[in-house]
Amino acid sequence: MLKGLGALGGLGDMAKMMKAATEMQAKYTELQDELSRVVVLGNAGAGLVKARATAKGEVTALDIDPSILMASEKEVVEDLILAAIRDAQANARTRTEQEMARLAEQMGVPPGMKLPF
Repeated sequence: MLKGLGALGGLGDMAKMMKAATEMQAKYTELQDELSRVVVLGNAGAGLVKARATAKGEVTALDIDPSILMASEKEVVEDLILAAIRDAQANARTRTEQEMARLAEQMGVPPGMKLPF
């Protein structure tokens, strides 16, 4: 604390807090960029349908085994596609939560407090 400045002495602490907040924001932005490059996978039907997504949940590709592409199985294929996408998105959420928890721990944020605030 700055001596002789009375209530203004707390400005040093405020400056430290602002610097820490700025650093935290930069690390959070960096993590968000990283998550957009991380690939997660989802599958359904014992791997007959696979979905690829970013860790942010954006589906980027589907792989459908040609053996299930029959007109009579249209509804089954549609259900498997949706299930694979949901699985990929759930894996994306899990990965994002893990990375956010890791970042929070590195920054000294108390356990259980989620980023961003």
